[in-house]
Amino acid sequence: MGPVNLRVIGLGAVVTVAVLLPLVAMAGPPGEPAGPADAKAGAGDDAKARGGAGDLLEGLGLGSRTPASPTPSTPAVAPAAPRLPERVTNCGPELASPDGVEAQTCVLAEGPDTWARTYYRNAAGQELDAFLTLMAPGGRTVQVRCAVPAQDEPGTCETPRERGRGAATAYTAVAEFAGSGEGDSTPLLLRAGSNTADSEGS
Repeated sequence: MGPVNLRVIGLGAVVTVAVLLPLVAMAGPPGEPAGPADAKAGAGDDAKARGGAGDLLEGLGLGSRTPASPTPSTPAVAPAAPRLPERVTNCGPELASPDGVEAQTCVLAEGPDTWARTYYRNAAGQELDAFLTLMAPGGRTVQVRCAVPAQDEPGTCETPRERGRGAATAYTAVAEFAGSGEGDSTPLLLRAGSNTADSEGS
């Protein structure tokens, strides 16, 4: 074989090697990690799989849920208690009779109501009758009769409440204590009114 042929064969081998080396380098050895493009594709598939499983669990009520932020509680404010109407009391003096009967008579007003009340103590040794009269403006009167037992203990007698027809000072009340029994023969032992000028003992 001549020198020319050897030169041609050598050039051909060099060209062949130059062509094959890049192809071998690109292929790389088996089992080598995937490139960036392959990694992104695999990550997308894994996320899709995880996302699908998460959606299913959440649909069944088993998935993880983000805790809701606590809402600040507003302190409860107790409602204000309703204001009770003020009671007005107009009383006469405490009076006593020689027989041992003591009494004090008052006119009371609270809100729209007005009524009369007498406080007594009976040391006379006999049962008495108390006649309590409330006199309203315009000549209207309300009267009650209360039995007063023969015992030296404090007690009260009062009229029913009625709708007020003016200020409490426009009303007057008188309590009369007499021996119990029928007829005009029962003696009057004590008369006590709600106004000082109208109160008298006997």
